[in-house]
Amino acid sequence: MEEKKGEDIRIIDIRNVSILADYFIIADGNNANQVQAMADNVEEELTKAGHECRQIEGYNTASWILMDYGDIIVHVFSREDRLFYDLERIWRDGKQIESVSDL
Repeated sequence: MEEKKGEDIRIIDIRNVSILADYFIIADGNNANQVQAMADNVEEELTKAGHECRQIEGYNTASWILMDYGDIIVHVFSREDRLFYDLERIWRDGKQIESVSDL
């Protein structure tokens, strides 16, 4: 997502607080085109790495795109929707990961 100038990219380890997934990756973009470009980039890179996307929701509206990779859930938001839903607050019991290399 950094390649597409995603902003405030966060990785949250939720293994000890939920059975939904192991990690949430959250980022936001400035407009619908950027949000879709970020989601496209995530899909391309994770496919190259051998991860198959189980489901994508919200791509057409591009205000909140949710990408389910099983143990990894990717949330790509518009800035406004990210502030509104505030997933970091909801999942505050998870551990913040500084970088993908720390996974």
